[in-house]
Amino acid sequence: MPRDPSCVFCKIVAAEIPSSVVYEDQYVLSFIDIGPLADGHLLVIPRDHYTNLTDAPPEVVGRVGSVLPILSRACLSVTRAEGFNVLCNQGRVAGQAVGHVHFHIIPRKEGDGLGYRWNAGKYPPGRDAELAAAYQKAILGRP
Repeated sequence: MPRDPSCVFCKIVAAEIPSSVVYEDQYVLSFIDIGPLADGHLLVIPRDHYTNLTDAPPEVVGRVGSVLPILSRACLSVTRAEGFNVLCNQGRVAGQAVGHVHFHIIPRKEGDGLGYRWNAGKYPPGRDAELAAAYQKAILGRP
C-alpha cells in the first residue's frame, strides 16, 4: 500500500494518530474532520497515498466514490441536515490543506452561514464548443 510517512492522513490510516472513524473497508477510510465547517463534517480518503485526485488510479477513485452515497445518507440522518456539499480540493490555490486526496462531506442547513460563491458567467459565442473540443482531445491524449 503506497504510504507517505510525513502525511497526516497516512498516519491516521496507520492508527498512529487517533481519529473518529465512521466507515472503513479495505480501500477507504472515513472519519470526522477535526476542523469542521459544520457539525458532522466528514472526510473520506483512500487508504493508499495519492497527493492529488489526478494522481490516483481510476479504480481507487471509484472505490472512494462508491461509498459517498452511503456516507452522505448517514450524514443527512445523523446531522438532520437539509443538504450537503461533496468537495475535493486539489492544490493549495483550491484550498487543499493536506496532500492526500480526500473528499469532504459537509452537512448544510438553511442559514448555516457557510455560503458558497457561484459566480456564474457566460461564454462568448463558440467558446463552449471550442472548450469541448479541447477537452475531448486531452481525454484522448492528443495534442
